[in-house]
Amino acid sequence: MGTAITVIIIILVIVVILALIGMGSYNGFVKSRNLIQESWRQIDVELNRRYELIPNLVETVRAYAAHERNTLEDITRLRSQAQQLSQSEGSLPSQQRSDVEAALSGAVRNLIVSVEAYPDLKSNQNFLELQRQLAETEDRIAAGRRFYNANVRVYNTKVESVPSNIVANMFKFEKATYFQVDEPAVRQAPDVSFGEIAYRGDPEQQQRQLPPQQSAPQQSTPPVQFDRQSDDQLPNPQEYQQPPQSYQPPQQGQSQAPQQGQYQPPEQGGYQTPQQTGGYQPPETGQQNPNQR
Repeated sequence: MGTAITVIIIILVIVVILALIGMGSYNGFVKSRNLIQESWRQIDVELNRRYELIPNLVETVRAYAAHERNTLEDITRLRSQAQQLSQSEGSLPSQQRSDVEAALSGAVRNLIVSVEAYPDLKSNQNFLELQRQLAETEDRIAAGRRFYNANVRVYNTKVESVPSNIVANMFKFEKATYFQVDEPAVRQAPDVSFGEIAYRGDPEQQQRQLPPQQSAPQQSTPPVQFDRQSDDQLPNPQEYQQPPQSYQPPQQGQSQAPQQGQYQPPEQGGYQTPQQTGGYQPPETGQQNPNQR
């Protein structure tokens, strides 16, 4: 009897624990869903603000740039389609509306870029004010989109995780849709170019590629040649040192100009004895010094 009561108590404790886990998971789903709805309402307010600014922008551009008719028609069509989806949908957006809103953002962006070709329109005060308001609205939409997508990520993680996915399947909690920009032009990285780098190539190859009727211009100094075989070798200083040239006397019957730094023998008749110059003369053999007498 006591064993059966113990088993019943254990089963009741397990059921209570599971019920508490299920209630906590369910409450977490409700909290995440409400947070997603709140963050989407903030985006929806800014989207409606953009719906109000677009007609004024279209009429202003049409008065100055009649050639942008196709772009203006696309913006008007996408705005009407987005408004219809916002009225027919519930508290959370669908993938269709996310795609329409992304296309509308791209169309408005292209229109602003195309206005650069119309100086009169760029200086219009009404257009400048609309452009400023649209830019601020787009910034708030981008900030709200980041907050909304972060909440969607947390909610979708709970829907797919174990054991919370059991509660999600029981109470029909489905995954939420991200609100992100899927336009390829926006995701494409800008091209950065610093100009072309000229490749001079190998001087020997360029010399071979010259046409036969043309010749390379003469230079005052010969071009510097690099030895490819010595790229991986250490320099040898002895290759640049030459031994000094030894003096070689001229052969008989030949005259050779003395080079700089070599010994020059005196010419015939050019050497003078001390007697000729009046200098000191040593005493001859057999003569005595007068001081010794």
